[in-house]
Amino acid sequence: MPDHDVAIVGGGPVGLLLACLLAQDGIDVAVYERRVAGDDRSRAIGIHPPGVAALDAVGVGEKARRRALALDGGEVLCSGRVLAAVSFTARQQVLILPQHRTHALLVERLAQLQPDAVHLGHVVRDVRDEGEVVRLSIETDGARHVSTASVVVAADGMRSGIRSRLGIEWHERPGSGSYAMADVADDDPGTTVRLYCEPGGIVESFPLPEGRRRWVVADPLDRLHDGAAFAREIEQRTGIRPGSALAPTRFRARQHRAARAAVGRVVLVGDALHETSPIGGQGMNLGWSGARRLATAIERSLLSATPDFSAYERGALRSAARAQRRSSFYMTMGHPMNGLGLGVRNTLIRALGSPPLRRSTADLITMRGL
Repeated sequence: MPDHDVAIVGGGPVGLLLACLLAQDGIDVAVYERRVAGDDRSRAIGIHPPGVAALDAVGVGEKARRRALALDGGEVLCSGRVLAAVSFTARQQVLILPQHRTHALLVERLAQLQPDAVHLGHVVRDVRDEGEVVRLSIETDGARHVSTASVVVAADGMRSGIRSRLGIEWHERPGSGSYAMADVADDDPGTTVRLYCEPGGIVESFPLPEGRRRWVVADPLDRLHDGAAFAREIEQRTGIRPGSALAPTRFRARQHRAARAAVGRVVLVGDALHETSPIGGQGMNLGWSGARRLATAIERSLLSATPDFSAYERGALRSAARAQRRSSFYMTMGHPMNGLGLGVRNTLIRALGSPPLRRSTADLITMRGL
């Protein structure tokens, strides 16, 4: 008999949500996380309707709603003019909640369902599928030990060591860009997202709970290294001077997709399966949608002598392809443009905001149909 029904490598939001889905159905699960403490960095903030549905499925959706800021809509501007505006219906509404708060809700819920599920400071060094079980080699406090599970899930991020050990190819997809990001105090953050598609590149402005705002700035020349340069660039492009900020977080958005989602009893989920640009807020939500599919596949596989993740693989890779096409489009629209290119882009944005297309545009923004 294996030590656990399912072992999940990686205790981020996707791994934790999957663990909650399994534990509430009586499946014994172990989550191995290399970190020994929480992660308070500025990361995902947007929870789209499929993400809210995923949180509802594990019983924390209502708590998330109470703690989050609900967005009413969005605007796209250029040179001080509104090119398009979209109001979200109830079914399209986006919640804004910093990732570390969402993470805390999932940790709390999993502790209620299975108090001993999470193992912090545990580094999985190797996994070996032995036919009836998977053997994990785990290091903690300098010592190594072995654990076994019927199914192992790699939720260990875009640099997944398990994916590499399985020999699964990691293919780059279209869409990339350099950005700088910071969360700053704001006396009146409001409930509307504003996207400034300016000649120098996009500036995104997201209201946050507790009187704060997130600014994300396209940084193609990789020069926004400090708070002063970051604030000046926002003012130069938009005419708005944000409040004082700490040194911005700089990141390079890229997109990749694994060639396969599973090998035998080992299966990938979340960023280990697909690296999707955070522009458009799709990464975490896409991972949660995949976790819901995977939970169903795991429950079926545990009842069978031979696990079958083929349906999960097809659905997850298909959804990832759609999300990556959207992200690539978003990034292209936010690149620096002048002259004819700027005029064509602004015309396209106006068309997307026109009454015949407004509903489909809102659905696109809020990731309907993942």
